[in-house]
Amino acid sequence: MHLHDFWFLLIAVLWTGYFFLEGFDFGIGVLTKLLARDRTERRVLINTIGPVWDGNEVWLITAAGATFAAFPDWYATLFSGFYLPLLAILVCLIVRGVAFEYRHKRSGERWQRNWEHAIFWCSLLPAFLWGVVFANIVRGVPIGPDKNFTGTLADLFGPYALLGGLLTLVLFTFHGAVFAALKTVGDIRDRARSRATVLGMTSGVLAVAFLGWTQIESGNGRSLPALIVSLAALAAALVMNHYGREGWAFACSGVAVAAAFALVFLALFPDVMPSSANPAWSLTAASAASSPYTLKIMTWVAVPMTPLIIGYQAWTYWVFRKRIGTQHIPAPAAH
Repeated sequence: MHLHDFWFLLIAVLWTGYFFLEGFDFGIGVLTKLLARDRTERRVLINTIGPVWDGNEVWLITAAGATFAAFPDWYATLFSGFYLPLLAILVCLIVRGVAFEYRHKRSGERWQRNWEHAIFWCSLLPAFLWGVVFANIVRGVPIGPDKNFTGTLADLFGPYALLGGLLTLVLFTFHGAVFAALKTVGDIRDRARSRATVLGMTSGVLAVAFLGWTQIESGNGRSLPALIVSLAALAAALVMNHYGREGWAFACSGVAVAAAFALVFLALFPDVMPSSANPAWSLTAASAASSPYTLKIMTWVAVPMTPLIIGYQAWTYWVFRKRIGTQHIPAPAAH
């Protein structure tokens, strides 16, 4: 395996890990409006991801940084051509993080309500836009011979891309509902399982449509098993959720998310950004990569650090594994 192939694989793992983890906390953010009935239940949902949401975003920083260092041409074309959607995602992530931290700083009704709106919308929009972005990456966008994006913003929002955005939005929300059922007790847990059933079935329909379309149009023999695994894991998550096996349901929903993005990367390789204008102008893992010396130095750093980060984050989830409910939320202070 060439180093540029290894780094394509590692970047695919980083992006997939990001969506496995950030996917469910995007889902929790959306469910603060779709599941929670009052402010106390919204606090329960937010507290389920309170210890981990910022750690989940480390995967995004690492994936974007690795893309910049290992494939500078890919990074330049992607982040310039997709500037507005990626800027919208970045702004949402900033506002969402501020909302988590500032929401409880004051007890005023309007103050808390506004930050709750911010959590909802700044979870929903990135969950949708990430699907749009990766749908365009795998299908291809207009790229000229100088490696520059030559299309318009409208080119990024065709039917295929919109379907990809709907899939990630609903699939992440399903992933979040299963996580909510795993991490809560009482009535909110039961309603999370019920909501997960509806979201899971909707995700299944969208997954068949989008992943099937991707496999037919861009897929290959490598990506077909990922399609099968994603759909099978989604079905298994629904079954486990029905029988109240939340741990297994969450594991299966996570596999469904991971396999869906694995399909995207397996269908994409050896390209990193196909050109819809002329296949000869596509960016490939070989043509977009940094020098072999740069990749070698990066590999020496990444090989020991990646397992360390994964182990530390797994330990964090173990420490904060207990369920919570409305009885664990203190009553508002009297004024």
